[in-house]
Amino acid sequence: MVGHRSEVDNRGVKTPIHLFQLPAPIHSYSFANHQKPSAGVSLLSIDGHNYQTDSWTNVPPNIISAIPRRLHLQPSHPIAQTRELIESRFPAPIFKHYNNFSPVVTVAQNFDSLGFPADHPGRSRTDTYYVNKDTCLRTHTSAHEADIFRADESVGYTISADVYRRDAIDRSHYPVFHQMEGARLWDRQEVSGGDIAKAVWADVERLPKHDLKVEDPNPTIHEERNPLQRDFHRAEEVEAIAAHLKRSLEDVVVEIFSHAKAAALASGNGKAEAADEPLRVRWIEAYFPWTSPSWELEVFWQGDWLELLGCGIVKQDLLHNSGVPTKLGWAWGIGLDRVAMLLHAIPDIRLFWSQDERFLSQFSTAKPIARFVPFSKYPACYKDVAFWLRSFSSSSAAGGGLRSNAQDFHENDVMEIVRGVAGDLVEDVKLFDQFTHPRSGRRSLCYRINYRSLERTLTNAEVNGLHDDVRAELVRKMGVELR
Repeated sequence: MVGHRSEVDNRGVKTPIHLFQLPAPIHSYSFANHQKPSAGVSLLSIDGHNYQTDSWTNVPPNIISAIPRRLHLQPSHPIAQTRELIESRFPAPIFKHYNNFSPVVTVAQNFDSLGFPADHPGRSRTDTYYVNKDTCLRTHTSAHEADIFRADESVGYTISADVYRRDAIDRSHYPVFHQMEGARLWDRQEVSGGDIAKAVWADVERLPKHDLKVEDPNPTIHEERNPLQRDFHRAEEVEAIAAHLKRSLEDVVVEIFSHAKAAALASGNGKAEAADEPLRVRWIEAYFPWTSPSWELEVFWQGDWLELLGCGIVKQDLLHNSGVPTKLGWAWGIGLDRVAMLLHAIPDIRLFWSQDERFLSQFSTAKPIARFVPFSKYPACYKDVAFWLRSFSSSSAAGGGLRSNAQDFHENDVMEIVRGVAGDLVEDVKLFDQFTHPRSGRRSLCYRINYRSLERTLTNAEVNGLHDDVRAELVRKMGVELR
Protein backbone atom coordinates (compact mmCIF):
# COMPACT_ATOMS: atom_id res chain seq x y z
CA MET A 1 0.00 0.00 0.00
CA VAL A 2 1.99 2.91 -1.26
CA GLY A 3 0.44 6.30 -1.93
CA HIS A 4 0.18 7.55 -5.50
CA ARG A 5 1.81 10.82 -6.11
CA SER A 6 0.43 13.97 -7.16
CA GLU A 7 1.71 13.87 -3.72
CA VAL A 8 4.62 14.65 -1.53
CA ASP A 9 5.52 11.78 -2.73
CA ASN A 10 7.23 10.35 -0.41
CA ARG A 11 9.23 8.75 -2.73
CA GLY A 12 7.47 6.70 -1.10
CA VAL A 13 4.11 7.03 0.24
CA LYS A 14 1.56 9.57 0.54
CA THR A 15 -1.41 10.19 -1.58
CA PRO A 16 -1.98 13.82 -1.96
CA ILE A 17 0.76 15.43 -0.48
CA HIS A 18 4.75 10.42 -0.84
CA LEU A 19 22.82 9.58 -12.72
CA PHE A 20 25.22 8.89 -14.89
CA GLN A 21 24.24 7.67 -18.29
CA LEU A 22 22.31 4.44 -18.04
CA PRO A 23 24.15 1.45 -19.45
CA ALA A 24 23.03 -0.58 -22.39
CA PRO A 25 20.00 -2.61 -21.30
CA ILE A 26 20.21 -6.32 -20.71
CA HIS A 27 17.16 -6.73 -22.95
CA SER A 28 16.96 -4.52 -25.98
CA TYR A 29 14.25 -1.93 -26.41
CA SER A 30 12.83 -0.68 -29.65
CA PHE A 31 9.84 0.74 -31.39
CA ALA A 32 9.67 -2.11 -33.84
CA ASN A 33 7.81 -0.25 -36.53
CA HIS A 34 8.51 -2.94 -39.11
CA GLN A 35 6.53 -5.44 -37.05
CA LYS A 36 2.93 -4.61 -37.87
CA PRO A 37 0.35 -7.17 -36.81
CA SER A 38 -2.28 -4.88 -38.31
CA ALA A 39 -2.33 -1.61 -40.18
CA GLY A 40 -1.13 1.33 -38.13
CA VAL A 41 -0.05 -0.80 -35.14
CA SER A 42 3.56 -1.01 -33.99
CA LEU A 43 5.19 -3.05 -31.24
CA LEU A 44 7.16 -1.89 -28.23
CA SER A 45 9.69 -4.32 -26.77
CA ILE A 46 10.14 -4.16 -22.99
CA ASP A 47 12.30 -6.61 -21.10
CA GLY A 48 11.99 -9.27 -23.77
CA HIS A 49 8.22 -8.95 -24.34
CA ASN A 50 6.38 -7.17 -27.16
CA TYR A 51 3.40 -4.88 -26.59
CA GLN A 52 1.14 -3.17 -29.08
CA THR A 53 1.36 0.62 -28.99
CA ASP A 54 -1.38 3.19 -29.50
CA SER A 55 -2.06 6.87 -28.92
CA TRP A 56 -1.52 6.43 -25.17
CA THR A 57 2.05 5.11 -25.51
CA ASN A 58 4.53 7.51 -23.88
CA VAL A 59 7.33 5.32 -22.47
CA PRO A 60 10.68 6.74 -23.69
CA PRO A 61 13.77 4.61 -24.43
CA ASN A 62 15.72 5.92 -21.42
CA ILE A 63 13.02 4.60 -19.08
CA ILE A 64 12.83 1.22 -20.84
CA SER A 65 16.61 0.83 -20.58
CA ALA A 66 16.40 1.23 -16.78
CA ILE A 67 13.99 -1.68 -16.29
CA PRO A 68 16.59 -4.51 -16.31
CA ARG A 69 18.71 -2.79 -13.64
CA ARG A 70 16.47 -3.81 -10.68
CA LEU A 71 18.58 -2.04 -8.09
CA HIS A 72 16.57 -3.53 -5.22
CA LEU A 73 18.00 -6.95 -6.12
CA GLN A 74 21.64 -6.00 -6.76
CA PRO A 75 23.83 -7.45 -3.98
CA SER A 76 25.26 -4.79 -1.62
CA HIS A 77 23.52 -1.93 -3.44
CA PRO A 78 22.16 0.66 -0.94
CA ILE A 79 18.60 0.07 -2.20
CA ALA A 80 18.95 -3.69 -1.73
CA GLN A 81 20.52 -3.24 1.71
CA THR A 82 17.58 -1.08 2.76
CA ARG A 83 15.10 -3.66 1.47
CA GLU A 84 16.85 -6.44 3.40
CA LEU A 85 16.91 -4.33 6.57
CA ILE A 86 13.14 -3.83 6.49
CA GLU A 87 12.41 -7.40 5.42
CA SER A 88 14.24 -8.63 8.52
CA ARG A 89 11.44 -7.22 10.68
CA PHE A 90 8.82 -9.26 8.82
CA PRO A 91 10.13 -12.83 9.04
CA ALA A 92 8.89 -16.05 7.49
CA PRO A 93 6.75 -18.07 7.70
CA ILE A 94 4.21 -15.38 8.59
CA PHE A 95 5.48 -13.11 5.82
CA LYS A 96 6.35 -14.06 2.26
CA HIS A 97 8.62 -11.67 0.34
CA TYR A 98 7.87 -10.86 -3.32
CA ASN A 99 10.67 -9.06 -5.17
CA ASN A 100 10.48 -10.15 -8.82
CA PHE A 101 7.19 -8.93 -10.27
CA SER A 102 7.32 -7.45 -13.78
CA PRO A 103 6.87 -3.66 -13.84
CA VAL A 104 4.46 -3.91 -16.78
CA VAL A 105 0.93 -4.13 -15.37
CA THR A 106 -2.60 -3.54 -16.55
CA VAL A 107 -4.39 -0.29 -15.84
CA ALA A 108 -6.91 -2.38 -13.91
CA GLN A 109 -4.14 -3.67 -11.63
CA ASN A 110 -2.53 -0.29 -11.14
CA PHE A 111 -5.65 1.81 -10.58
CA ASP A 112 -9.01 0.03 -10.75
CA SER A 113 -8.23 -2.74 -8.26
CA LEU A 114 -7.33 -0.11 -5.66
CA GLY A 115 -10.37 2.08 -6.14
CA PHE A 116 -8.69 5.03 -7.85
CA PRO A 117 -11.40 7.37 -9.15
CA ALA A 118 -11.65 7.71 -12.92
CA ASP A 119 -10.54 11.35 -12.68
CA HIS A 120 -7.60 10.76 -10.31
CA PRO A 121 -4.60 12.80 -11.57
CA GLY A 122 -2.36 9.75 -11.26
CA ARG A 123 -4.14 8.21 -14.25
CA SER A 124 -3.04 11.08 -16.51
CA ARG A 125 -0.41 10.57 -19.21
CA THR A 126 1.43 13.51 -17.65
CA ASP A 127 1.99 11.40 -14.50
CA THR A 128 2.10 7.78 -15.69
CA TYR A 129 4.12 5.93 -18.33
CA TYR A 130 1.67 4.11 -20.59
CA VAL A 131 2.67 1.17 -22.76
CA ASN A 132 -0.76 1.41 -24.34
CA LYS A 133 -4.28 2.38 -23.28
CA ASP A 134 -4.73 -0.74 -21.14
CA THR A 135 -1.15 -1.27 -19.93
CA CYS A 136 1.35 0.86 -18.04
CA LEU A 137 4.52 0.75 -15.97
CA ARG A 138 3.42 0.33 -12.35
CA THR A 139 3.38 3.57 -10.40
CA HIS A 140 3.38 1.78 -7.04
CA THR A 141 3.90 -1.71 -5.63
CA SER A 142 0.20 -1.80 -4.70
CA ALA A 143 -0.53 -2.76 -8.31
CA HIS A 144 0.19 -6.33 -7.17
CA GLU A 145 -1.74 -6.17 -3.91
CA ALA A 146 -5.05 -7.68 -5.08
CA ASP A 147 -3.25 -10.50 -6.91
CA ILE A 148 -1.33 -11.45 -3.76
CA PHE A 149 -4.46 -11.37 -1.64
CA ARG A 150 -6.16 -13.55 -4.24
CA ALA A 151 -3.27 -16.06 -4.31
CA ASP A 152 -3.56 -16.37 -0.51
CA GLU A 153 -0.13 -17.95 -0.06
CA SER A 154 0.59 -16.54 3.42
CA VAL A 155 -1.07 -14.45 6.12
CA GLY A 156 1.42 -11.64 5.51
CA TYR A 157 3.65 -10.42 2.72
CA THR A 158 6.07 -7.74 1.60
CA ILE A 159 6.63 -6.50 -1.95
CA SER A 160 9.63 -4.53 -3.12
CA ALA A 161 9.94 -3.26 -6.67
CA ASP A 162 11.03 -0.55 -9.04
CA VAL A 163 8.19 1.87 -9.84
CA TYR A 164 7.83 4.52 -12.53
CA ARG A 165 6.37 8.03 -12.59
CA ARG A 166 6.91 11.10 -14.73
CA ASP A 167 8.29 13.67 -12.33
CA ALA A 168 10.40 16.72 -11.62
CA ILE A 169 14.18 16.75 -12.03
CA ASP A 170 16.10 17.41 -8.84
CA ARG A 171 18.37 15.63 -6.38
CA SER A 172 15.54 13.77 -4.61
CA HIS A 173 13.29 12.80 -7.53
CA TYR A 174 13.86 10.35 -10.36
CA PRO A 175 11.36 8.75 -12.77
CA VAL A 176 12.42 5.28 -11.63
CA PHE A 177 12.47 4.68 -7.89
CA HIS A 178 11.75 1.87 -5.45
CA GLN A 179 8.96 1.10 -3.06
CA MET A 180 8.24 -1.54 -0.48
CA GLU A 181 4.94 -2.46 1.07
CA GLY A 182 3.59 -5.06 3.44
CA ALA A 183 0.31 -6.45 4.69
CA ARG A 184 -0.94 -8.80 7.41
CA LEU A 185 -4.40 -10.40 7.47
CA TRP A 186 -6.48 -12.38 9.95
CA ASP A 187 -9.33 -14.70 8.92
CA ARG A 188 -12.62 -14.68 10.85
CA GLN A 189 -13.09 -18.35 9.94
CA GLU A 190 -9.73 -19.41 11.37
CA VAL A 191 -9.41 -17.54 14.68
CA SER A 192 -10.95 -19.09 17.78
CA GLY A 193 -14.64 -18.26 18.01
CA GLY A 194 -14.27 -15.77 15.15
CA ASP A 195 -12.94 -13.27 17.70
CA ILE A 196 -10.54 -11.20 15.59
CA ALA A 197 -9.85 -8.65 18.32
CA LYS A 198 -8.79 -11.29 20.85
CA ALA A 199 -6.55 -13.07 18.32
CA VAL A 200 -4.86 -9.83 17.22
CA TRP A 201 -4.21 -8.64 20.77
CA ALA A 202 -2.55 -11.99 21.48
CA ASP A 203 -0.31 -11.40 18.44
CA VAL A 204 0.49 -7.86 19.65
CA GLU A 205 1.90 -9.33 22.84
CA ARG A 206 4.35 -11.40 20.80
CA LEU A 207 5.78 -8.37 18.96
CA PRO A 208 9.13 -6.87 20.03
CA LYS A 209 9.00 -4.13 22.68
CA HIS A 210 10.80 -0.82 22.20
CA ASP A 211 11.63 2.41 24.02
CA LEU A 212 10.52 4.85 21.33
CA LYS A 213 8.83 8.02 22.44
CA VAL A 214 5.52 7.80 20.59
CA GLU A 215 3.13 10.70 19.98
CA ASP A 216 -0.32 9.43 19.02
CA PRO A 217 -2.82 12.04 20.20
CA ASN A 218 -5.79 11.20 17.97
CA PRO A 219 -8.36 8.46 18.46
CA THR A 220 -7.93 5.38 16.25
CA ILE A 221 -11.33 6.07 14.67
CA HIS A 222 -12.82 9.46 13.87
CA GLU A 223 -16.15 9.65 12.08
CA GLU A 224 -15.11 12.45 9.71
CA ARG A 225 -11.31 12.39 9.58
CA ASN A 226 -10.55 8.66 9.87
CA PRO A 227 -13.75 6.64 9.62
CA LEU A 228 -14.45 3.05 10.54
CA GLN A 229 -15.63 0.79 7.72
CA ARG A 230 -18.88 0.22 9.59
CA ASP A 231 -20.38 -2.22 7.11
CA PHE A 232 -17.47 -4.62 7.62
CA HIS A 233 -15.52 -3.93 10.83
CA ARG A 234 -16.23 -3.57 14.52
CA ALA A 235 -14.47 -0.81 16.44
CA GLU A 236 -12.74 -3.26 18.80
CA GLU A 237 -11.31 -5.16 15.82
CA VAL A 238 -9.87 -2.02 14.29
CA GLU A 239 -8.40 -0.92 17.63
CA ALA A 240 -6.54 -4.23 17.88
CA ILE A 241 -5.37 -4.29 14.24
CA ALA A 242 -4.22 -0.66 14.45
CA ALA A 243 -2.20 -1.47 17.58
CA HIS A 244 -0.54 -4.41 15.81
CA LEU A 245 0.19 -2.28 12.74
CA LYS A 246 1.69 0.59 14.70
CA ARG A 247 3.83 -1.62 16.93
CA SER A 248 5.13 -3.49 13.85
CA LEU A 249 6.10 -0.28 12.08
CA GLU A 250 7.62 1.27 15.19
CA ASP A 251 9.87 -1.80 15.25
CA VAL A 252 10.91 -0.94 11.67
CA VAL A 253 11.81 2.57 12.83
CA VAL A 254 14.03 1.15 15.57
CA GLU A 255 15.80 -1.05 13.02
CA ILE A 256 16.34 1.69 10.44
CA PHE A 257 17.37 4.49 12.75
CA SER A 258 19.60 2.43 15.02
CA HIS A 259 21.64 1.63 11.90
CA ALA A 260 21.47 5.25 10.76
CA LYS A 261 22.73 6.43 14.14
CA ALA A 262 25.56 3.87 14.14
CA ALA A 263 26.60 4.89 10.61
CA ALA A 264 26.59 8.56 11.61
CA LEU A 265 28.71 7.87 14.68
CA ALA A 266 31.16 5.75 12.69
CA SER A 267 31.60 8.58 10.19
CA GLY A 268 32.35 11.09 12.94
CA ASN A 269 29.16 13.03 12.22
CA GLY A 270 26.90 11.49 14.80
CA LYS A 271 27.01 13.92 17.71
CA ALA A 272 23.45 15.16 17.28
CA GLU A 273 22.06 11.71 16.56
CA ALA A 274 23.82 10.18 19.56
CA ALA A 275 21.80 12.04 22.15
CA ASP A 276 20.64 9.91 25.05
CA GLU A 277 16.95 10.60 24.47
CA PRO A 278 15.11 7.84 22.63
CA LEU A 279 13.93 8.12 19.08
CA ARG A 280 10.70 10.08 18.67
CA VAL A 281 7.89 9.16 16.30
CA ARG A 282 4.40 10.51 15.77
CA TRP A 283 1.29 9.18 14.10
CA ILE A 284 -0.65 11.54 11.82
CA GLU A 285 -4.15 10.94 10.50
CA ALA A 286 -4.13 10.50 6.73
CA TYR A 287 -6.21 9.49 3.72
CA PHE A 288 -5.49 6.75 1.18
CA PRO A 289 -7.99 5.34 -1.33
CA TRP A 290 -7.50 1.74 -0.19
CA THR A 291 -7.30 1.98 3.62
CA SER A 292 -9.49 3.40 6.38
CA PRO A 293 -8.65 4.45 8.96
CA SER A 294 -5.20 5.56 7.71
CA TRP A 295 -2.05 7.11 9.15
CA GLU A 296 1.36 8.48 8.28
CA LEU A 297 4.36 7.81 10.47
CA GLU A 298 6.88 10.62 11.04
CA VAL A 299 10.27 10.35 12.75
CA PHE A 300 12.18 13.16 14.44
CA TRP A 301 15.68 13.00 12.98
CA GLN A 302 18.50 15.53 12.93
CA GLY A 303 16.28 18.31 14.18
CA ASP A 304 13.30 17.82 11.89
CA TRP A 305 10.22 15.65 11.44
CA LEU A 306 10.55 13.31 8.48
CA GLU A 307 7.59 11.62 6.86
CA LEU A 308 8.57 7.96 6.64
CA LEU A 309 5.61 5.88 5.49
CA GLY A 310 1.84 5.54 5.08
CA CYS A 311 -0.42 2.78 6.34
CA GLY A 312 -3.93 1.80 7.40
CA ILE A 313 -6.67 -0.80 7.69
CA VAL A 314 -7.23 -2.42 4.29
CA LYS A 315 -10.49 -1.46 2.58
CA GLN A 316 -12.72 -4.50 2.74
CA ASP A 317 -13.92 -3.98 -0.84
CA LEU A 318 -10.39 -4.78 -2.01
CA LEU A 319 -10.39 -8.04 -0.04
CA HIS A 320 -13.88 -8.95 -1.25
CA ASN A 321 -12.84 -8.36 -4.85
CA SER A 322 -9.72 -10.47 -4.26
CA GLY A 323 -11.78 -13.46 -3.15
CA VAL A 324 -10.91 -13.35 0.56
CA PRO A 325 -13.99 -11.66 2.08
CA THR A 326 -13.58 -13.22 5.54
CA LYS A 327 -10.15 -11.68 6.03
CA LEU A 328 -9.24 -8.25 7.39
CA GLY A 329 -5.99 -6.57 8.32
CA TRP A 330 -3.44 -3.83 7.74
CA ALA A 331 -1.12 -2.61 5.00
CA TRP A 332 1.75 -0.11 4.75
CA GLY A 333 4.11 1.34 2.16
CA ILE A 334 7.49 3.08 2.18
CA GLY A 335 9.90 4.64 -0.32
CA LEU A 336 13.17 2.72 -0.33
CA ASP A 337 15.22 5.42 -2.08
CA ARG A 338 14.34 7.99 0.53
CA VAL A 339 15.28 5.67 3.40
CA ALA A 340 18.50 4.60 1.66
CA MET A 341 19.48 8.25 1.16
CA LEU A 342 18.91 8.83 4.87
CA LEU A 343 20.76 5.69 5.99
CA HIS A 344 23.80 6.29 3.81
CA ALA A 345 23.74 10.12 3.68
CA ILE A 346 23.52 10.01 -0.12
CA PRO A 347 22.90 13.56 -1.39
CA ASP A 348 21.70 12.88 -4.94
CA ILE A 349 19.27 10.18 -6.08
CA ARG A 350 21.14 9.86 -9.40
CA LEU A 351 23.99 8.19 -7.51
CA PHE A 352 21.93 5.04 -7.06
CA TRP A 353 22.21 4.47 -10.80
CA SER A 354 25.98 4.91 -10.91
CA GLN A 355 28.21 2.03 -11.94
CA ASP A 356 31.31 3.91 -10.82
CA GLU A 357 33.33 1.71 -8.46
CA ARG A 358 34.10 4.79 -6.35
CA PHE A 359 30.44 4.69 -5.40
CA LEU A 360 29.61 0.98 -5.41
CA SER A 361 32.70 -0.12 -3.48
CA GLN A 362 31.58 1.89 -0.44
CA PHE A 363 28.70 -0.50 0.30
CA SER A 364 28.70 -4.16 1.26
CA THR A 365 26.29 -6.51 2.98
CA ALA A 366 29.34 -8.01 4.72
CA LYS A 367 29.94 -4.73 6.54
CA PRO A 368 27.83 -2.44 8.74
CA ILE A 369 25.68 0.22 7.10
CA ALA A 370 28.07 3.01 6.05
CA ARG A 371 27.63 6.64 5.13
CA PHE A 372 28.55 7.67 1.61
CA VAL A 373 31.89 9.46 1.26
CA PRO A 374 31.79 11.89 -1.70
CA PHE A 375 34.58 11.21 -4.17
CA SER A 376 34.34 14.53 -5.94
CA LYS A 377 32.15 17.55 -6.61
CA TYR A 378 32.17 18.58 -10.22
CA PRO A 379 31.14 22.10 -11.24
CA ALA A 380 27.60 22.97 -12.23
CA CYS A 381 26.75 24.66 -15.51
CA TYR A 382 23.48 26.60 -15.60
CA LYS A 383 21.59 27.28 -18.82
CA ASP A 384 18.23 28.99 -19.24
CA VAL A 385 15.60 28.23 -21.82
CA ALA A 386 12.65 30.59 -22.28
CA PHE A 387 9.65 30.08 -24.55
CA TRP A 388 6.14 31.21 -25.34
CA LEU A 389 3.29 28.78 -25.00
CA ARG A 390 1.17 29.00 -28.12
CA SER A 391 -2.57 29.59 -28.31
CA PHE A 392 -5.07 29.87 -31.13
CA SER A 393 -5.59 33.56 -30.55
CA SER A 394 -2.01 34.77 -30.52
CA SER A 395 -0.89 36.75 -33.54
CA SER A 396 1.06 39.60 -31.99
CA ALA A 397 4.74 40.41 -32.16
CA ALA A 398 5.08 38.18 -29.13
CA GLY A 399 4.64 35.20 -31.43
CA GLY A 400 2.32 33.44 -33.86
CA GLY A 401 -0.15 30.74 -32.94
CA LEU A 402 1.07 27.68 -34.81
CA ARG A 403 -0.08 25.14 -32.23
CA SER A 404 -2.40 25.27 -29.26
CA ASN A 405 -0.69 23.98 -26.14
CA ALA A 406 -1.17 26.68 -23.47
CA GLN A 407 -4.30 25.01 -22.18
CA ASP A 408 -2.87 21.54 -21.72
CA PHE A 409 0.72 22.41 -20.80
CA HIS A 410 2.22 20.25 -18.05
CA GLU A 411 5.65 20.78 -16.53
CA ASN A 412 6.37 17.03 -16.53
CA ASP A 413 6.49 17.20 -20.34
CA VAL A 414 9.40 19.63 -20.09
CA MET A 415 11.14 17.33 -17.62
CA GLU A 416 10.74 14.33 -19.93
CA ILE A 417 12.24 16.23 -22.86
CA VAL A 418 15.25 17.33 -20.80
CA ARG A 419 15.76 13.77 -19.51
CA GLY A 420 15.43 12.35 -22.99
CA VAL A 421 18.21 14.58 -24.28
CA ALA A 422 20.62 14.93 -21.36
CA GLY A 423 19.78 11.95 -19.17
CA ASP A 424 21.61 11.94 -15.85
CA LEU A 425 23.86 14.84 -16.82
CA VAL A 426 21.14 17.14 -15.47
CA GLU A 427 20.99 17.68 -11.71
CA ASP A 428 17.84 19.77 -11.58
CA VAL A 429 15.41 21.83 -13.62
CA LYS A 430 13.49 24.70 -12.04
CA LEU A 431 10.94 27.22 -13.24
CA PHE A 432 12.96 30.42 -12.97
CA ASP A 433 10.54 33.03 -14.30
CA GLN A 434 7.14 33.37 -15.92
CA PHE A 435 5.41 36.23 -17.67
CA THR A 436 2.02 36.92 -19.26
CA HIS A 437 1.99 39.33 -22.19
CA PRO A 438 -0.28 42.28 -21.24
CA ARG A 439 -1.91 42.56 -24.67
CA SER A 440 -1.98 39.06 -26.13
CA GLY A 441 -2.38 37.22 -22.84
CA ARG A 442 0.23 34.72 -23.98
CA ARG A 443 2.28 33.03 -21.32
CA SER A 444 6.06 32.84 -21.30
CA LEU A 445 8.07 30.46 -19.11
CA CYS A 446 11.77 30.35 -18.34
CA TYR A 447 13.41 27.19 -16.97
CA ARG A 448 16.91 27.05 -15.51
CA ILE A 449 18.70 23.77 -16.20
CA ASN A 450 21.64 22.73 -14.04
CA TYR A 451 23.97 20.46 -16.01
CA ARG A 452 26.31 18.56 -13.71
CA SER A 453 27.82 15.11 -14.02
CA LEU A 454 28.54 13.08 -10.90
CA GLU A 455 31.55 11.47 -12.60
CA ARG A 456 33.42 14.15 -14.49
CA THR A 457 33.63 17.80 -15.50
CA LEU A 458 31.43 18.64 -18.47
CA THR A 459 32.97 20.79 -21.21
CA ASN A 460 31.31 23.98 -22.39
CA ALA A 461 30.98 22.55 -25.87
CA GLU A 462 29.29 19.44 -24.51
CA VAL A 463 26.79 21.43 -22.43
CA ASN A 464 26.09 23.85 -25.27
CA GLY A 465 25.35 20.92 -27.56
CA LEU A 466 23.01 19.32 -25.05
CA HIS A 467 21.22 22.60 -24.43
CA ASP A 468 20.77 23.25 -28.16
CA ASP A 469 19.22 19.80 -28.47
CA VAL A 470 16.88 20.48 -25.53
CA ARG A 471 15.73 23.72 -27.17
CA ALA A 472 15.15 21.97 -30.48
CA GLU A 473 13.17 19.15 -28.84
CA LEU A 474 10.95 21.61 -26.98
CA VAL A 475 10.01 23.16 -30.30
CA ARG A 476 9.57 19.83 -32.07
CA LYS A 477 7.56 18.04 -29.37
CA MET A 478 5.69 20.85 -27.65
CA GLY A 479 5.36 23.43 -30.38
CA VAL A 480 6.68 26.24 -28.19
CA GLU A 481 8.23 29.42 -29.57
CA LEU A 482 11.71 30.05 -28.19
CA ARG A 483 12.56 33.48 -26.88
